[in-house]
Amino acid sequence: MDKLLIRGGRMLHGTVAVSGAKNAALPELCAALLTEEPVHLLNVPRLQDVATMRKLLDHMGVQTQTHGERGGLSLQAPASLNPEAPYELVKTMRASVLVLGPLLARFGHAKVSLPGGCAIGSRPVDQHIKGLCAMGAEISVEHGYMVATLPAGRTRLKGARIATDMVTVTGTENFLMAAALAEGETILENAAQEPEIPDLAELLIKMGARIEGHGTSRIRIQGVERLHGCSHQVVADRIEAGTFLCAVAATGGDVLVQHARMEHLEAVVEKLRDAGAAVTLEANGIRVQSAGAGQLKAQSFRTTEYPGFPTDMQAQFMALNTVAQGTAKVTETIFENRFMHVNELVRLGAKIQIDGKVSVVEGVPNLSGATVMATDLRASASLVIAGLVAQGETRVDRIYHLDRGYDQMEAKLQGLGADIERLK
Repeated sequence: MDKLLIRGGRMLHGTVAVSGAKNAALPELCAALLTEEPVHLLNVPRLQDVATMRKLLDHMGVQTQTHGERGGLSLQAPASLNPEAPYELVKTMRASVLVLGPLLARFGHAKVSLPGGCAIGSRPVDQHIKGLCAMGAEISVEHGYMVATLPAGRTRLKGARIATDMVTVTGTENFLMAAALAEGETILENAAQEPEIPDLAELLIKMGARIEGHGTSRIRIQGVERLHGCSHQVVADRIEAGTFLCAVAATGGDVLVQHARMEHLEAVVEKLRDAGAAVTLEANGIRVQSAGAGQLKAQSFRTTEYPGFPTDMQAQFMALNTVAQGTAKVTETIFENRFMHVNELVRLGAKIQIDGKVSVVEGVPNLSGATVMATDLRASASLVIAGLVAQGETRVDRIYHLDRGYDQMEAKLQGLGADIERLK
């Protein structure tokens, strides 16, 4: 397996371009299942999860083709395809559940394996099943698969009011896609508000869907009989942008993060400014300037649903806190197993104590290089940040986690002056 070798202690300078958002690209690939006409996506990131989703769609019979240099990908789902997502193709990716809603909406049946993914806690699919059943689907779980059909005599899902027990991003996306082709009106209460949701909704609207309220907690969808093809550019990845902001703040330097959108990162930017970094909006992105480790002030925060502090940025900001002045409390409210990076940061010299959902981080003057192991996608990013700050050499093992969500991270960091290389 590949690993990263990092020689820390360098400040970062220059410009880095943020790729398209993984969490927008994945549902938008699935949205192509809703029409027989071609859907053209731009700014699709080159990630392992995207490759896995494309392989799954290819397996079903969707015709996919890469084009151009701007992350272009065209998809066309024929009238007859195999609406099954086998375990072998979805075991590494929880987002595979996103094919369930589109398949049901257009074909009336689907067989989708219960998904896998990062081991950061349970993310039950019962909310997906509950919502789609409210729209008239009949779903059972058999031998590790969700088997979904429409009742005898029905050819379309029906509109419904869906109020989930918790805020669920993939659930909101599944319901959005299913409702676009349902009969009548669907109202989503307690809908997720992450920027990837309105980006998916804008794609669906271009395809002919009738959607209002996307980006709020209440979304209204008027179902239509058919959707058509379109072209759409995937929104920039706010988590990749936030990761680079934290990396520059921790190492010190001056970097323009191109395509980053301030309105998508307000909670993170506020904490970075409180820590002592200068974060400013520019015409084509966000500039971050920092004196680096030892000059920052530790910041306590609590993860919560958007627009609060994102759980996907918790590990990266914790890496910054390890070399900041003072003590910070980091409270994780979304996933129960999302402190697995703590033991690896401790191997680098960090002082962190865990008490249930709270990690107490006491800043230290320096980290020291060591061999560490990535345990999930965002944990791997935090270890890269820590390695960039640490004195000496840091090796990060199991970076296949990193490749699931970051498009050529080491190459982008090299462009900013980091001493980092991939070891095959």
